[in-house]
Amino acid sequence: MELSANPNTHWASIFVDELARGGLRAVCLAPGSRSTPLALAFAAQPAIRIYRHLDERSAGFFALGLALATGQPAALLCTSGTAAANFHPAIVEAYYANVPLLVLTADRPPELRGSGANQTIDQIKMYGDHVRWAVDAPVPAADAPDVVLRHLRTLAARALAAANGPPRGPVHVNLPFRKPLEPDGSSNAHRPAGFLPALQPHTSISRGRLLPTAEQLTTVTAASGRAGIIICGPGCPGGDFPAAVAAVAARLGWPILADPLSGLRHGAHVIEGLVLGGYPLWLPALGARQPRPEAILRFGAVPTSAALSTWLEASAPPTHIHVRDDGQWADDLHLTHTLIQADPALFCVRLAAALEGTPAAPAAWTTFLQRVEEATWAAVDRALAIGPLFDGGAIARALAALPEDAVVFAGNSMPVRYVDAFDRPDARAITVYGNRGASGIDGNVSTALGLAAASERPVVAFLGDITFYHDMNGLLAARQHGLTDVTFVVTNNDGGGIFRRLPIARHDPPFTDLFLTPHGLTFSHAAALYGLSYTAVHDSLGLDAALNDSRPQSVARLIEVITDGAADHNAHRAILAAVAAGLGDVSSKDDTGFTD
Repeated sequence: MELSANPNTHWASIFVDELARGGLRAVCLAPGSRSTPLALAFAAQPAIRIYRHLDERSAGFFALGLALATGQPAALLCTSGTAAANFHPAIVEAYYANVPLLVLTADRPPELRGSGANQTIDQIKMYGDHVRWAVDAPVPAADAPDVVLRHLRTLAARALAAANGPPRGPVHVNLPFRKPLEPDGSSNAHRPAGFLPALQPHTSISRGRLLPTAEQLTTVTAASGRAGIIICGPGCPGGDFPAAVAAVAARLGWPILADPLSGLRHGAHVIEGLVLGGYPLWLPALGARQPRPEAILRFGAVPTSAALSTWLEASAPPTHIHVRDDGQWADDLHLTHTLIQADPALFCVRLAAALEGTPAAPAAWTTFLQRVEEATWAAVDRALAIGPLFDGGAIARALAALPEDAVVFAGNSMPVRYVDAFDRPDARAITVYGNRGASGIDGNVSTALGLAAASERPVVAFLGDITFYHDMNGLLAARQHGLTDVTFVVTNNDGGGIFRRLPIARHDPPFTDLFLTPHGLTFSHAAALYGLSYTAVHDSLGLDAALNDSRPQSVARLIEVITDGAADHNAHRAILAAVAAGLGDVSSKDDTGFTD
């Protein structure tokens, strides 16, 4: 086989070519020397788009956003040394959130490892158990037999397949190179011998869908006629799943408690009225009068709502079934009695058919929960209309003003909790994402921009001030990649407002200095530095004006909502009190028969 004079160029081209044939369409690349052969191979591959980043941590989270939006692996590429270590936070999030990533780290050759050579660290399995698979590729060699080159192609196919699961997640391929790293100038530098004439991959790896068994279906049908709940947590499948699970809910008469990151709070399936989203407010508002379900059917990961977790632990229903296609355990309360490994959509389709003719839940049970939901939103509307603007109220108003097809990113700490509380189910085609795998505040800006790069829809990101500060350098990607239809709504209450909810808040000092950490920053200068438009708002009228500005966006924009942290905390408590007052007429035992 004819080879390029530089085996690095040849091998990198073969590897990247196979990735393209296997369906890879995006790579986030940070500059470096050791990764030169791979960078040039990606540049020569028209099927794969390059997203250049100066910071590896931001690159990692940008790739995470790409993968979240597309459902397909996005690649990361960096040079050797600490550059690779900076991918680790995004890899951890991808691992726990089941997001497919292909992590490519260039490395020094084996003879330089452990030698004290410059920029050389141990990169073999450096991400530990936070990847689905890790492999150290062979060093390119000019005299490699054909089987080694076939192995290289197969390695690319296997890496993509491992990222796609089950379970989905990050895969690490470490690729060592000896100098020279640059092309030799020969005509076959980027199109060497060994490229396949066909467009099909050398190795094709696919997986089917797990069909449920009759026995698995029976575990649910046996609970028909009881007072039950369907819980859809983060990371539920899209496609035909929302309609399928809604059909099951209608047959059983079980309302769906839909996490904002489940994909179930918005869409045509909501019209039936069985999708509930106000439970983070009405569960604590009901207190001791909370209903007690007899059966739970769960999909997705652990829900965001702490109130829901508290309720489940207190209720401990005798039937608690969880359906996941990857079989992963996702129950931190350890209440699950039956874990079913099956495709969730197919499970629901077959379950709906199996439920034909079985009794539904008592009508009073379903009606009660629907009435509680309606009363909750009425109370929220009244409270928001008369109260001052606070951080949660700002997010509530922004959610109501979202375009019909918006993509939402809910930042960690308080924003995702407010989205959980105030994202009202409706028929709009809104999709909500968040980094709830490890729930860190790192990389949230970059994840939102990755979502924007892979979407042809407007993106709105809700972030707190410290979360925004933590990844400000990620804003450069908006300008670099022409991402204009992106709005950051940053609620700035000068510190970590979530800590006001914790017992440590009663101990000041050291609460303010060590936990709340006020910083005194506003972000107009950051917007100017990175080329974003900027609006500061201090009240509801100003926020509404900013949200309803219909002028075409030529750049991404930042809406900074300035609030007071102590007032924010009190306003949230007032909302809970208003909901509790509004539920007085629908929470009596005489009305429902299902409360204590």
